[in-house]
Amino acid sequence: MSANRYIRFVELSSGLIRDSRIPLFSSKFSKRTYTQHQLLILLLLKEYLSEDYRDTVELTEVMDTIREKIQLNEVPHFTTLHKFCQRIRSSTFARLLNRLMKLFYDWGERIGGTAIDSTGFTSSYASHYYSWRTGKTRKRFLKTSISVDTEQQVITGLKISQHPVHDVIHAKKLLLQCHRNRPSDLYLMDKGYDSEDIHRLIHEVLDSDSLIPVRNRKRKQISGYYRRALAGSFDERSYHLRNKVETVFSVIKRKFGESLKARKYRLQIKEIKCKIILYNISRIISSLSFLILIEEFYRARYLGS
Repeated sequence: MSANRYIRFVELSSGLIRDSRIPLFSSKFSKRTYTQHQLLILLLLKEYLSEDYRDTVELTEVMDTIREKIQLNEVPHFTTLHKFCQRIRSSTFARLLNRLMKLFYDWGERIGGTAIDSTGFTSSYASHYYSWRTGKTRKRFLKTSISVDTEQQVITGLKISQHPVHDVIHAKKLLLQCHRNRPSDLYLMDKGYDSEDIHRLIHEVLDSDSLIPVRNRKRKQISGYYRRALAGSFDERSYHLRNKVETVFSVIKRKFGESLKARKYRLQIKEIKCKIILYNISRIISSLSFLILIEEFYRARYLGS
């Protein structure tokens, strides 16, 4: 494994795509100039570098090692990469995300705690300053809910909607998805998810525990069996682990951006899924970087002396 993080990213992406068993070509009538694996690596590299299609292609032209790793004899035109993004199915990215999960966990392993929360990715090119100066409102954001392993800080599931919806609606679908990918013993959420239906789903269907603060309303009794039981025995120390999902959102937006370059909704979904995949890959890269530093330390200490 190379010490350069960009080369490590290409190596990991290449292995991930190959292990996901994505077909080399989308059709038997394909021109076979480029494989889907090569174009998908370039598409992930585009988001990893936070560049547009044109700049990504121009950078690839001067990166000989990257082209060698991808086995790319000829760099594609940037419109080829854009058309590939329009053509590829959104389910392919979900396939990559599921394959990534197998790199973090053993077969049958359960997660100790999973935190769920939501955020928004704006689809506007205008900055906050431009919106304030011109008085023009920014475009609507895409609401994105994710589930995060509180120990390894790995994203285990996501749900995206074009318009703002209530947190409980996202949570019901996301809980079933992330529990199917990797079961958890405990699910942590903030007060926005306080609902007896959510507690019942977690306890009776998923056979797990829930930790959600109960909203206190004056002159009203707490309704629901699970909500009353949780109000009497709330574990404040364990609930602090929910902050890990806020950390993950912060890392994604700082490293890969909070604004979406795509304008069509179906392309915006693919862009968000790319960011989620890149975050999980970055977790692997950071772990490999730590192992490389340890290896170099012991090599210099024992072999160098």
